[in-house]
Amino acid sequence: MPELDILDINKNVVGKVSLRDDVFNSEVKEHLLHKSVIAHLANIRRGTHSTKIKSEVRGGGAKPWKQKGTGRARAGSIRSPLWRGGGIVFGPKPRDYTHNISKKTRRASLISALSFKVKNGDLFVVDKINLEKPKTKEVLSIMKSFNINRSVLFLIDDKNKNLELSARNIPDTRVQRINSINVYDLLYI
Repeated sequence: MPELDILDINKNVVGKVSLRDDVFNSEVKEHLLHKSVIAHLANIRRGTHSTKIKSEVRGGGAKPWKQKGTGRARAGSIRSPLWRGGGIVFGPKPRDYTHNISKKTRRASLISALSFKVKNGDLFVVDKINLEKPKTKEVLSIMKSFNINRSVLFLIDDKNKNLELSARNIPDTRVQRINSINVYDLLYI
């Protein structure tokens, strides 16, 4: 069983925690990570984009000029896609982008992501982060003590309003509850 040090906010060791082998020491399956990330990115798309086709554009009920005898090209409506202000031919319409992946795949990809983080040494177990009031500077000092100068994901087990308010102003930093963990945030934040 792999073990991690339990650290305080100054990176001093205050204990040890043993990790489950089946979760934190399994094979990293890149194809499942890819599938899970693609599904996550697809599922956050709104799909509300819309353009109007020829029949939906306002106006254009009458034929603009007669068919023959004018010397001009035939025209049936001023809302033709060829005309300025006309409809869009194959424009986007509202659609659903969701990708469904099975629970088994989702669980296996989450296990792969956690194993990947442990193997790279990117996972720290911190005893407590108690902030008396929301201060971004305090979270930055915690990140500096851990030598973190890139994106960071704080996973907390219960609500910590001061930490959430303090970290939200730092770019690429997110505070999340453990029950809402996902592969995309583990890999890219």
